[in-house]
Amino acid sequence: MTIPPGSTIGIIGGGQLGRMLSVAAAQLGYKCHIFDPHDAPCATDVAAHFTRAAFNDREAIERFGQSVDVVTYEFENLAVEPLQGLGDKLRPGAKSLAVAQDRGSEKSFIEKCGGRVASWREVLSLEEVHAAVGELGLPIVLKTRRYGYDGKGQAWIRAVDEAEEAWKSISEEPAVAESGVDFAAEFSVIIARWQDGRYAFWDSAENEHRDGILRRSTVPSSETVALQIAEAREAALQIAEALGHIGVLTVEFFASENGPVVNEIAPRVHNSGHWTIEGAITSQFEQHIRAICDLPPGATDLSGSGAVMDNLIGGDLDRWPQLVAEEGAHVHIYGKGEARPGRKMGHVTLVRR
Repeated sequence: MTIPPGSTIGIIGGGQLGRMLSVAAAQLGYKCHIFDPHDAPCATDVAAHFTRAAFNDREAIERFGQSVDVVTYEFENLAVEPLQGLGDKLRPGAKSLAVAQDRGSEKSFIEKCGGRVASWREVLSLEEVHAAVGELGLPIVLKTRRYGYDGKGQAWIRAVDEAEEAWKSISEEPAVAESGVDFAAEFSVIIARWQDGRYAFWDSAENEHRDGILRRSTVPSSETVALQIAEAREAALQIAEALGHIGVLTVEFFASENGPVVNEIAPRVHNSGHWTIEGAITSQFEQHIRAICDLPPGATDLSGSGAVMDNLIGGDLDRWPQLVAEEGAHVHIYGKGEARPGRKMGHVTLVRR
């Protein structure tokens, strides 16, 4: 059923992704209602309504659901059970959330969809970490099954005597042990899918990370990535269809000599798609709103010949006077307050004409 303009879209999570979704929704004539436990999340600067409550507050979520016409979310580390009462209003649905928030479930699901992932094992103890080292070889990376992002909850083991320290560094949480991947580049496939099965892709950005945090996304990608995009798109589409996903889904890949290897999925708009705001005819944020409200898909062609998006991390924000003075620079400042090290404070995009 089409959700007409004038309706209210509920967004669970009030960070920068919720902020940019709200801006895109407003352009299409929708109001947004933010649900978040923090005092003044940055998305509330541009939203019509705000409910402050814990993400696992079942009664608050139920009232929230009754006050909106459709509900979406901006991140995946949410308890699934309290959201079940939202029913069909929740887009993407709870299945996308449940799969993506647990690295073990995610990897199993990707493999069932025919996707390629690095060799991996579940680990629950130091003994199982040592066993994984023996089975997978070195190097391997430990990743907590839940609550990991931007490099958090990860520890590399490059020598046998590093296993115990790595296990302690992730607080001995349930984890996956994953073989290191020899790759030439990292890239994202971002797909938007509609309830009736229609879908749309954007050009794939080649991504550069430092300290586990995305620093730059560039389109078009290098030839190394371009040669693997068709196979990666097919894998991403299979995942989206198996999830019954509605809205934007992001699949991050390594370009390896054996083909594209899935790193992880995100059932939402994604940092590596921020370039689409100015660099594509329809941004990932507008397309997500179109998909969850059952509006027609927007064109995803490049608006120029390419684009480069740089994240502003921590003190990078201090460069804002130079950035806003740069000809052709599209500066986005999220309004998040203190510029702590490692915190995403904004981004800047340059579109090549």
